[in-house]
Amino acid sequence: MAAIIPEGSIVWGLQLPVQSKSTAYRQAWELDAGPADLATVATAADRAGAFYVAVCDHVAIPRPADEVMSDTWYDTIATLGWLAAQTERVQLVSHVYVLPYRHPLQVAKSFVTLDALSGGRAVLGAGAGHLESEFALLGVDYDGRGRAVEEALPVIRAAFAEEYPTVGGPGAEVGVGVAPRPVRPGGPPIWIGGSSPAAMRRAAVLADGWLPQGPPKEGMKAGIARIRDRRAAAGLPAAFDMGVNVEPIHIGDPGFDVPEWTLIGSPERIAEGLSRYRRLDANQWQLRFIGRSAQEVAEQIERFGAEVWPVVTA
Repeated sequence: MAAIIPEGSIVWGLQLPVQSKSTAYRQAWELDAGPADLATVATAADRAGAFYVAVCDHVAIPRPADEVMSDTWYDTIATLGWLAAQTERVQLVSHVYVLPYRHPLQVAKSFVTLDALSGGRAVLGAGAGHLESEFALLGVDYDGRGRAVEEALPVIRAAFAEEYPTVGGPGAEVGVGVAPRPVRPGGPPIWIGGSSPAAMRRAAVLADGWLPQGPPKEGMKAGIARIRDRRAAAGLPAAFDMGVNVEPIHIGDPGFDVPEWTLIGSPERIAEGLSRYRRLDANQWQLRFIGRSAQEVAEQIERFGAEVWPVVTA
């Protein structure tokens, strides 16, 4: 296991719009948006110096869950592969890939292929999943999903590390070939998503990083400390890609309604508002930008990279 964020540095990334259109976070402009808009935002993030872009994962949304979640969830691997060709530098993250839905060797093949095609930019953000009706639809044991994650991770790690791992099911004891091989030594890093106690435990002892989905019950500072303590107790390296979710951002006066918790104002005001996150022991900040179109969001992202982030990290 290995962290990929350079020691002593802080990076930022974002979960991309358009790829999923849940009512929990979509903006009005996304309703009619498509691949061109997705590419506009992703390439802006790439130019602006984002460390990563991320996309979600669902297979099929049973009714009535679609009333809140919508039924638009672009396939994770297809989308990340397409984004690899659109971008040059950003890490390509699944946020998060539902491991119980697939055989672990299928997961490993998808991500080593993505890593090979992207020049070593794949990150497996993984989780247990949450939509019980989708588990039932796919014939997957919902109650055993956490155990399934913990059983899958060693198989995936082995396939990342070896071309002929001897794990994965009947017949694997003779070694099963998994190629193409990843560009990144040891394969893509694994970041575990979720803010439940179980997800945070898995992140601490089984992963290279943590993708929180909102603050844990005890708060971010205490949650981060708990992950650090678990890693230390397990004798694992202190280097770890620790995430935090940041409130939405709009640089300048929006001139339209934004969520009440949105951070708005001048670049200096935005940087000042973000300064409190420096007090957290986290080196990976996930941001969200508010706008009325893909182009406006892209402009916000590029302004952030040029005008805000240098002040934050000064």
